[in-house]
Amino acid sequence: MSALTHFDSAGLAHMVDVGDKPETRRSASATGFITMKPETLRLVQEGRAGKGDVIGVARLAAIQGSKHTSQLIPLCHPLALTHVSAEFSLDETASRVTVVVTTETVGRTGVEMEALTAVMAGLLTVYDMLKAVDRGMCIDGVRLLEKQGGKSGHWRAGN
Repeated sequence: MSALTHFDSAGLAHMVDVGDKPETRRSASATGFITMKPETLRLVQEGRAGKGDVIGVARLAAIQGSKHTSQLIPLCHPLALTHVSAEFSLDETASRVTVVVTTETVGRTGVEMEALTAVMAGLLTVYDMLKAVDRGMCIDGVRLLEKQGGKSGHWRAGN
């Protein structure tokens, strides 16, 4: 297992110095889902949610969330993202909405936290837009699927 890099030799938290690392193309994909009552999912499918286009607003929230990661996670570096995609799917059988976010940059540190933060922002927005009819919704399964680039190279869930 690799050493934890967010702690100095005295055990104090610090932001990792990435100044000497080369810039490389980096990407990360993350996913998560929100489970709800079947009648709540139907509101989303039929476009009848009182606050508007749930998936459209959640997609924008995911993108916005990725751009604000360093403001939310104390030791994250602010990154210039080159691309963010947020793809939502509705699963009637499981009565849930799933999102997969992919973030990309050319830089000195990875974009895993940006992808994970984007997933949470998107799912929290779904919750916010539907909570008036279903406060029991459950966000779950948030995890990194894949990351590429940098010194550690390519990683995929299950490897």
